Amino acid sequence: MAIREVLRMGDPRLLRRAAPVEDLRDPALAALLVDMRDTMRSLDGAGLAAPQIGVSLQVVIFGLEHNPRYPDAAPVPDTVLINPVVTPLEEALEEGWEGCLSVPGMRGLVPRWRRIRYEGLDEHGAPMAREVEGFHARVVQHEVDHLLGLLYPMRIRDLRNFGFLDAFEAGRLPGAEPGNGSLSTDAESG
Repeated sequence: MAIREVLRMGDPRLLRRAAPVEDLRDPALAALLVDMRDTMRSLDGAGLAAPQIGVSLQVVIFGLEHNPRYPDAAPVPDTVLINPVVTPLEEALEEGWEGCLSVPGMRGLVPRWRRIRYEGLDEHGAPMAREVEGFHARVVQHEVDHLLGLLYPMRIRDLRNFGFLDAFEAGRLPGAEPGNGSLSTDAESG
């Protein structure tokens, strides 16, 4: 269908709570999903939330097979998740580098639950639930945050660990070397 403009941090629409999807048979939902997939793929993203393209509905997509932006990331199945609910499976948080298509060129060290269960509906309205960990769990939490009006910088504990990717790479921030869950394998989803 179409590659849509991704809203950038500062746009007030990114700070709104998204509404639940009520009619899964609405043709506009099918068109939205096509646009979201086209947009995410065009930007080599790992995920995208509907609010990022100006649609305030509880819809996220994510998935990753082989992506040069995430050379060390484990595959994440292509998923449409509607009206999601995320539940931590343990209290343990782990910090990892994230970026966002709505915060281009920047990275931050963000705490996330290591293991989660997510539930919701797929694009056909069938219930789905998965228990995941690691990068997959991080991507899901990042995308679902968009539905709550949260951007990843709001979760950063120490702003010394937030900045422009090129500046971090030039200065080789400790702990930000490629290959250790770092800047090259961050969750720059949506």
